Amino acid sequence: MSDLKNKPEIYWREKLTPEQFNVLREAGTERPFTGKYTDTETPGIYRCAACDTPIFESGAKFHSSCGWPSFSAPHDPAGLEEVEDLSFGRRRTEIRCSNCDSHLGHVFNDGPPPTGLRYCINSIAMTFEEGDDA
Repeated sequence: MSDLKNKPEIYWREKLTPEQFNVLREAGTERPFTGKYTDTETPGIYRCAACDTPIFESGAKFHSSCGWPSFSAPHDPAGLEEVEDLSFGRRRTEIRCSNCDSHLGHVFNDGPPPTGLRYCINSIAMTFEEGDDA
């Protein structure tokens, strides 16, 4: 287990912007169609904004029209953790970074083949490294 999972709140408040802290540490969400990566098509790797762990490749990104960047598969399935989310009176699957336990977004079963998954991820929860997909 990463020692980042045990860092105190003050560590994250000093490391992240208030907007990032709200999403990554308090499971908030950015407004739809406002994230800087919603329409990005540049090749590269998306990383967790809190700890820099690779989480998605641009080759798995697709336009779902949901308002957030969408991916059909993670960079490495072990890099993400799924958590049951019963907020807002409905059942969803929350996606967290397995390295630092930061909230990234949710995954739904309405994505394209071959996975049928749609990882709906907050732009503010990611950084982007331009280059060839790994």
